[in-house]
Amino acid sequence: MTILFAEDDPLTLDSLAACAESEGYHCLRARNGHEALALWRQHQPAVVCLDIMMPLLDGYEVCRRIRSADAQVPILFLSAKNEEIDVVAGLQLGADDFVRKPFGKAELLARIRAAARRAPATPTAEFHLADLTVQPSHLKATRGTISIDLTPREVALLRCFHQHSGQVLTRDTLLDLCWGIDYFPESRTLDQHIAKLRKKIELDPEHPAIIETIRSIGYRCTSA
Repeated sequence: MTILFAEDDPLTLDSLAACAESEGYHCLRARNGHEALALWRQHQPAVVCLDIMMPLLDGYEVCRRIRSADAQVPILFLSAKNEEIDVVAGLQLGADDFVRKPFGKAELLARIRAAARRAPATPTAEFHLADLTVQPSHLKATRGTISIDLTPREVALLRCFHQHSGQVLTRDTLLDLCWGIDYFPESRTLDQHIAKLRKKIELDPEHPAIIETIRSIGYRCTSA
Protein backbone atom coordinates (compact mmCIF):
# COMPACT_ATOMS: atom_id res chain seq x y z
CA MET A 1 0.00 0.00 0.00
CA THR A 2 1.30 3.47 -0.91
CA ILE A 3 1.05 6.39 1.50
CA LEU A 4 1.72 10.01 0.60
CA PHE A 5 3.24 12.13 3.38
CA ALA A 6 3.34 15.90 2.85
CA GLU A 7 5.44 17.77 5.42
CA ASP A 8 7.75 20.76 5.01
CA ASP A 9 10.15 19.81 7.80
CA PRO A 10 12.61 17.30 6.27
CA LEU A 11 13.42 15.55 9.55
CA THR A 12 9.75 15.07 10.38
CA LEU A 13 9.03 13.92 6.83
CA ASP A 14 11.80 11.32 6.97
CA SER A 15 10.62 10.16 10.38
CA LEU A 16 7.03 9.72 9.22
CA ALA A 17 8.07 7.81 6.13
CA ALA A 18 10.50 5.60 8.07
CA CYS A 19 7.75 4.79 10.56
CA ALA A 20 5.42 3.58 7.81
CA GLU A 21 8.15 1.87 5.77
CA SER A 22 9.14 -0.18 8.81
CA GLU A 23 5.70 -1.77 8.56
CA GLY A 24 6.06 -2.54 4.87
CA TYR A 25 4.27 0.47 3.37
CA HIS A 26 5.60 2.28 0.30
CA CYS A 27 5.90 5.99 0.99
CA LEU A 28 5.88 9.09 -1.18
CA ARG A 29 7.43 12.26 0.28
CA ALA A 30 6.33 15.81 -0.53
CA ARG A 31 7.95 18.90 0.93
CA ASN A 32 5.27 21.36 -0.12
CA GLY A 33 1.71 21.50 -1.38
CA HIS A 34 2.61 21.53 -5.06
CA GLU A 35 4.72 18.39 -4.70
CA ALA A 36 1.92 16.73 -2.77
CA LEU A 37 -0.61 17.34 -5.54
CA ALA A 38 1.83 16.23 -8.24
CA LEU A 39 2.66 12.99 -6.44
CA TRP A 40 -1.00 12.31 -5.71
CA ARG A 41 -1.96 12.76 -9.37
CA GLN A 42 0.92 10.60 -10.58
CA HIS A 43 0.71 7.72 -8.11
CA GLN A 44 -2.84 7.74 -6.68
CA PRO A 45 -1.75 6.65 -3.18
CA ALA A 46 -4.08 4.66 -0.95
CA VAL A 47 -3.81 7.17 1.94
CA VAL A 48 -2.80 10.86 2.02
CA CYS A 49 -1.28 12.40 5.18
CA LEU A 50 -0.99 16.20 5.18
CA ASP A 51 0.64 18.80 7.37
CA ILE A 52 -1.28 22.09 7.39
CA MET A 53 1.50 24.69 7.33
CA MET A 54 3.35 24.04 4.07
CA PRO A 55 4.86 26.41 1.48
CA LEU A 56 3.28 27.13 -1.91
CA LEU A 57 -0.02 25.45 -0.98
CA ASP A 58 -1.09 24.73 2.58
CA GLY A 59 -2.58 21.42 3.63
CA TYR A 60 -6.13 22.76 3.62
CA GLU A 61 -5.88 23.74 -0.05
CA VAL A 62 -4.26 20.43 -0.98
CA CYS A 63 -7.08 18.60 0.77
CA ARG A 64 -9.70 20.71 -0.98
CA ARG A 65 -8.21 20.04 -4.42
CA ILE A 66 -7.81 16.31 -3.86
CA ARG A 67 -11.30 15.95 -2.45
CA SER A 68 -12.84 17.83 -5.37
CA ALA A 69 -11.44 15.17 -7.69
CA ASP A 70 -11.53 12.07 -5.47
CA ALA A 71 -14.27 11.56 -2.91
CA GLN A 72 -12.93 8.28 -1.57
CA VAL A 73 -9.19 8.45 -0.88
CA PRO A 74 -8.60 8.71 2.89
CA ILE A 75 -7.03 12.01 3.91
CA LEU A 76 -5.47 12.53 7.35
CA PHE A 77 -4.16 15.80 8.74
CA LEU A 78 -1.03 15.45 10.90
CA SER A 79 -0.56 18.83 12.49
CA ALA A 80 0.60 20.79 15.51
CA LYS A 81 -2.21 23.26 14.76
CA ASN A 82 -4.61 21.61 17.13
CA GLU A 83 -7.14 24.20 18.19
CA GLU A 84 -10.75 23.16 17.69
CA ILE A 85 -11.12 25.61 14.81
CA ASP A 86 -8.24 23.87 13.00
CA VAL A 87 -9.79 20.43 13.47
CA VAL A 88 -13.20 21.62 12.31
CA ALA A 89 -11.72 23.32 9.25
CA GLY A 90 -9.98 20.12 8.23
CA LEU A 91 -13.09 17.99 8.69
CA GLN A 92 -15.22 20.47 6.77
CA LEU A 93 -12.88 20.16 3.80
CA GLY A 94 -13.52 16.42 3.72
CA ALA A 95 -10.61 15.00 5.71
CA ASP A 96 -11.23 11.66 7.37
CA ASP A 97 -9.12 12.25 10.45
CA PHE A 98 -7.07 14.89 12.27
CA VAL A 99 -4.08 13.64 14.25
CA ARG A 100 -2.59 16.10 16.68
CA LYS A 101 1.20 16.32 17.00
CA PRO A 102 2.99 14.95 18.87
CA PHE A 103 1.77 11.40 18.38
CA GLY A 104 3.34 7.98 18.75
CA LYS A 105 4.22 5.48 16.04
CA ALA A 106 1.54 3.03 17.17
CA GLU A 107 -1.20 5.65 17.04
CA LEU A 108 -0.16 6.90 13.60
CA LEU A 109 -0.06 3.40 12.11
CA ALA A 110 -3.38 2.47 13.70
CA ARG A 111 -5.07 5.54 12.23
CA ILE A 112 -3.58 4.85 8.79
CA ARG A 113 -4.73 1.22 8.90
CA ALA A 114 -8.20 2.23 9.99
CA ALA A 115 -8.47 4.85 7.24
CA ALA A 116 -7.28 2.42 4.58
CA ARG A 117 -9.66 -0.29 5.74
CA ARG A 118 -12.63 2.04 5.52
CA ALA A 119 -11.89 3.25 2.01
CA PRO A 120 -12.61 0.31 -0.34
CA ALA A 121 -15.85 -1.36 -1.28
CA THR A 122 -18.22 1.35 -0.11
CA PRO A 123 -21.81 0.36 -0.99
CA THR A 124 -23.20 2.66 -3.63
CA ALA A 125 -26.92 1.81 -3.68
CA GLU A 126 -29.08 4.80 -2.80
CA PHE A 127 -31.27 4.72 0.31
CA HIS A 128 -33.91 6.88 1.97
CA LEU A 129 -33.75 8.62 5.31
CA ALA A 130 -36.79 10.66 6.30
CA ASP A 131 -37.48 12.89 3.29
CA LEU A 132 -33.93 12.53 1.99
CA THR A 133 -32.68 10.33 -0.83
CA VAL A 134 -29.02 9.56 -0.21
CA GLN A 135 -26.86 8.72 -3.23
CA PRO A 136 -23.51 7.41 -1.94
CA SER A 137 -21.88 7.08 -5.36
CA HIS A 138 -22.45 10.80 -5.99
CA LEU A 139 -21.73 11.89 -2.39
CA LYS A 140 -24.99 13.77 -2.15
CA ALA A 141 -28.52 13.69 -0.79
CA THR A 142 -31.59 15.22 -2.33
CA ARG A 143 -34.71 16.68 -0.78
CA GLY A 144 -37.12 17.38 -3.58
CA THR A 145 -35.21 19.59 -6.01
CA ILE A 146 -32.57 20.53 -3.43
CA SER A 147 -29.17 18.81 -3.70
CA ILE A 148 -26.96 18.47 -0.60
CA ASP A 149 -23.25 17.70 -0.94
CA LEU A 150 -21.91 15.12 1.50
CA THR A 151 -18.49 13.83 2.50
CA PRO A 152 -17.71 10.09 2.57
CA ARG A 153 -17.86 10.16 6.36
CA GLU A 154 -21.29 11.81 6.33
CA VAL A 155 -22.57 9.16 3.92
CA ALA A 156 -21.23 6.47 6.27
CA LEU A 157 -23.03 8.05 9.23
CA LEU A 158 -26.32 8.34 7.35
CA ARG A 159 -26.06 4.73 6.16
CA CYS A 160 -25.40 3.61 9.72
CA PHE A 161 -28.50 5.45 10.98
CA HIS A 162 -30.53 4.00 8.10
CA GLN A 163 -29.42 0.46 8.91
CA HIS A 164 -30.16 0.90 12.63
CA SER A 165 -33.34 2.95 12.41
CA GLY A 166 -34.99 3.45 15.79
CA GLN A 167 -32.00 2.11 17.72
CA VAL A 168 -29.99 4.19 20.14
CA LEU A 169 -26.40 4.07 18.93
CA THR A 170 -23.71 4.90 21.46
CA ARG A 171 -20.84 7.14 20.50
CA ASP A 172 -18.45 4.19 20.70
CA THR A 173 -20.67 2.14 18.39
CA LEU A 174 -20.84 4.92 15.80
CA LEU A 175 -17.08 5.44 15.95
CA ASP A 176 -16.48 1.70 15.50
CA LEU A 177 -18.91 1.43 12.59
CA CYS A 178 -17.96 4.62 10.76
CA TRP A 179 -14.33 5.18 11.73
CA GLY A 180 -13.06 1.67 12.55
CA ILE A 181 -12.20 -0.19 15.74
CA ASP A 182 -8.56 0.95 15.59
CA TYR A 183 -9.54 4.62 15.63
CA PHE A 184 -8.45 6.71 18.61
CA PRO A 185 -10.96 9.57 18.61
CA GLU A 186 -10.57 13.07 19.87
CA SER A 187 -13.16 13.74 22.53
CA ARG A 188 -15.49 15.66 20.21
CA THR A 189 -14.78 14.09 16.82
CA LEU A 190 -18.18 12.44 16.46
CA ASP A 191 -20.16 15.36 17.87
CA GLN A 192 -18.44 17.76 15.48
CA HIS A 193 -19.32 15.56 12.51
CA ILE A 194 -22.95 15.23 13.64
CA ALA A 195 -23.27 19.00 14.15
CA LYS A 196 -21.89 19.66 10.66
CA LEU A 197 -24.16 17.00 9.15
CA ARG A 198 -27.24 18.44 10.87
CA LYS A 199 -26.56 21.85 9.34
CA LYS A 200 -26.79 20.19 5.95
CA ILE A 201 -29.76 17.84 6.31
CA GLU A 202 -31.99 19.19 9.07
CA LEU A 203 -34.65 21.76 8.25
CA ASP A 204 -34.00 23.25 11.70
CA PRO A 205 -30.55 22.18 12.96
CA GLU A 206 -31.29 23.64 16.40
CA HIS A 207 -34.26 21.28 16.71
CA PRO A 208 -33.20 18.21 14.70
CA ALA A 209 -35.91 15.86 13.47
CA ILE A 210 -33.70 13.27 11.75
CA ILE A 211 -30.75 12.69 14.08
CA GLU A 212 -31.84 12.82 17.70
CA THR A 213 -29.39 13.28 20.58
CA ILE A 214 -29.76 10.79 23.42
CA ARG A 215 -28.15 12.62 26.30
CA SER A 216 -25.01 11.01 27.75
CA ILE A 217 -25.38 8.01 25.42
CA GLY A 218 -25.30 8.82 21.70
CA TYR A 219 -27.76 9.33 18.85
CA ARG A 220 -30.86 7.83 17.30
CA CYS A 221 -32.60 8.16 13.95
CA THR A 222 -36.28 7.29 13.81
CA SER A 223 -37.02 8.54 10.32
CA ALA A 224 -35.62 5.84 8.05
